[in-house]
Amino acid sequence: MSDTHVGTHSAEPQTGRSSGPSFLRWADHDLVDVARSAGPDIDAAVTLARTLGPTSETLGRSTWTYLQTLGSLGAGDLTVARVLEPHLDALAILDQAAHRDRGVDGSWPSATAPRGSTWGVYAAHAPGAHLDAHAVGGEWMLSGVKPWCSLAGRLTHALITAHIDRSRRQLFAVDLAHPGVRVSDDPWVSRGLAAVRSTALELDAVPATPVGPPGWYLERPGFSWGGVGVAAVWFGGACALAQSVLEAARRRDPDQLALLHVGRLDLALQGAELALRAAADLIDSGEATGAVGELVAARTRATVAGATELALAQTARALGPGPLTSDEEHARRVADLTVYVRQHHGERDVARLGSLLVGRTP
Repeated sequence: MSDTHVGTHSAEPQTGRSSGPSFLRWADHDLVDVARSAGPDIDAAVTLARTLGPTSETLGRSTWTYLQTLGSLGAGDLTVARVLEPHLDALAILDQAAHRDRGVDGSWPSATAPRGSTWGVYAAHAPGAHLDAHAVGGEWMLSGVKPWCSLAGRLTHALITAHIDRSRRQLFAVDLAHPGVRVSDDPWVSRGLAAVRSTALELDAVPATPVGPPGWYLERPGFSWGGVGVAAVWFGGACALAQSVLEAARRRDPDQLALLHVGRLDLALQGAELALRAAADLIDSGEATGAVGELVAARTRATVAGATELALAQTARALGPGPLTSDEEHARRVADLTVYVRQHHGERDVARLGSLLVGRTP
């Protein structure tokens, strides 16, 4: 192994509990351990989702607790976090809708989450895939195709956006066990998040409950907050990689290059943590709404995505090929995080941030 590597990587998992500074000092280590124990087992992750529902209620009230939960899950196992993040997001959306309805005339009934239910959020759109909502005898029905529906065959319910006319979309709650729901057999060849299969849903006259009025899903104060939650998961995964580099450096007298790797990781991840904490404070104070909320989310996601990409690159340089070829957990974390962080669209999202500052659409 080249002298640029900080040392032989140990397959023994690290959770930041060793003496001295840690990249996981912020984490809930019990959650880290629970997620690691579940590993890439989707059934175990879905079971865990049923126990963490109350966490969603902290978004907008004690948001750092919410972000810390997601980050800790990401540090433990990114497949588990990928299952839990949309589930908690869906429950938070339902909670926001319920609070909204208590303040208006009640004309938009709130969907509720049945006990033991597990949820996805499907709001993507793609050419050639169209989902329509029609009111039939006072009940809404969904028909058409919805793309990019992760784990649709393993969850009980979903929040799904559908067109109610040519220009407007609305959010609906759907029971995925309805016989009119069919999961397509699209291929899923991803090497990262390999167990989190994402495919299209085909719906045929599936009953649906509106969640808020038309346009509410995109206009609600919490829309941008969900994107910050995803960034917290990236941050957790990146910190777990950085912790591996730190532990490797401590197992021998590190040279200057090893110290450089650790220092770069610290600078990037400290900045990411501060961005997440600042976003949480703004959300809790009620300032992160409307255009300000969109700006906060864009900045936070870009900051964390940059730190995550740096962590992937520095870890590869610091540890070399050894753990990528001999440590299953490490190799899976690298592959999972590489796919996961691509939910940030790189330069396009940074250009969008610039447009928010300039006041023009790129």
